[in-house]
Amino acid sequence: MKAIILKDFGGAENLLFTNLPTPTLHDHEVLVQVSAIGINPIDIKTRNGQGAAQQLKNEQPIILGWDISGIIQETGKAVTRFKKGDAVFGMVNFPGHGKAYAEYVAAPEAHLALKPFTISHGEAAATPLAALTAWQAFTKQVSVQPGQKVLIHAASGGVGHFAVQIAKHLGAYVIGTSSATNKEFVLSLGVDEHIDYNARQFEEVITDADIVLDAFGGDHAVRSLAATKPGGTVISLPSATSANIAQQAEAVGKHGVHFRVSSSGADMEQLAVLLLKGTIHTHVSHLFEWKDIAAAHKQVESGRTTGKVVVVI
Repeated sequence: MKAIILKDFGGAENLLFTNLPTPTLHDHEVLVQVSAIGINPIDIKTRNGQGAAQQLKNEQPIILGWDISGIIQETGKAVTRFKKGDAVFGMVNFPGHGKAYAEYVAAPEAHLALKPFTISHGEAAATPLAALTAWQAFTKQVSVQPGQKVLIHAASGGVGHFAVQIAKHLGAYVIGTSSATNKEFVLSLGVDEHIDYNARQFEEVITDADIVLDAFGGDHAVRSLAATKPGGTVISLPSATSANIAQQAEAVGKHGVHFRVSSSGADMEQLAVLLLKGTIHTHVSHLFEWKDIAAAHKQVESGRTTGKVVVVI
């Protein structure tokens, strides 16, 4: 099968095209012929030797990627949820070795859901990690309630654009931050209020948020505490810079949470329903061909992507 392996940690030039044996299945796995893969910041961080690199450094070969959409070609003998020919999507083995940059992926059935017929494989592949992050943040780390005020940083990004839609679905009053360039896009997602982070300090505008979803970490997470009301919660996503958010929040009478998204077919099914109904939608801003994987990485690495980047196989 066609695959892209990571020769060494470093630049995009270390992504090499090759042929590998088709994966063999365990009892609860399915073999997915991949139609599209989603490219996420964690892919770039791992390629550079950060992210999941420590977990994968002893694996050979390293195949990056976790988000897939495709067609099941074979099922393990204990699989009960899917059959050959089903169109499925999901985030495979995260955190772990997803091996998504390949023509075929062996995926646990518990990590997948049926792809809504209303969306393309590209849109489906763009969804899992980003949408799961927002969903698990707002339904498991906290429980967003109708009428609560939710501040979402980087609202035009991969996680952010899903977070806005999910928070609105849950009944929240949503404030989104972005550059002025992306203001209209963020407003189109349904935010009740927009903050241009280049024009105003968000913590000077908002001081009474019930929940803040922070995609930056570090000083940005600390500043987010100032935008949160007493007893409110800051959910900070970056692992490298968010280790002390709980202690810092507690010191000022607030809550700080850091979490990492995890694969979940059950959560994917919830998202599939929302996608099918049109309650949420995926914005794919860049669609690359398989041969242009390096360009896809560079686009995500630029930090200037609206929505998601997808590679079609």
